[in-house]
Amino acid sequence: MEKAQNNWPAGIKRTRQRESVLSVLENSKSPLTAMDICSQMENGRDAAWLSTVYRILELFIKKGVVIKTNVMNNEMAVYELNRFKHKHYAVCMNCHKIIEMDNCPMEKFIPKLEDKDFHVMGHNLEVFGFCKDCNPNG
Repeated sequence: MEKAQNNWPAGIKRTRQRESVLSVLENSKSPLTAMDICSQMENGRDAAWLSTVYRILELFIKKGVVIKTNVMNNEMAVYELNRFKHKHYAVCMNCHKIIEMDNCPMEKFIPKLEDKDFHVMGHNLEVFGFCKDCNPNG
């Protein structure tokens, strides 16, 4: 992601609402839904309609500033700042809490596939279940 002056992404017109979306994502420790981002913006002077937040996110995705991850069989999308780090998440099926996995379990399998003359271009890993607060079994 190329940055312009004052740490703003190159090639994107700077507006208060875009600054606000970027600020929310920069200050978040975990991925957020568009609704989460919109709610956090409502607390400030740069509130925006949810549709505006989606348009800003799509622009940021197109420019490589933000990563969109679909979870829960594409029922939910979460967004995070592109920090150029490969990540996977586990998602609670009840409260939708998102837990970052410490490493990529596919790292062990990809070299084995490449040994069989298969070149991996990418992968998706979806893990869902219940967090400790929502676990019906205990």
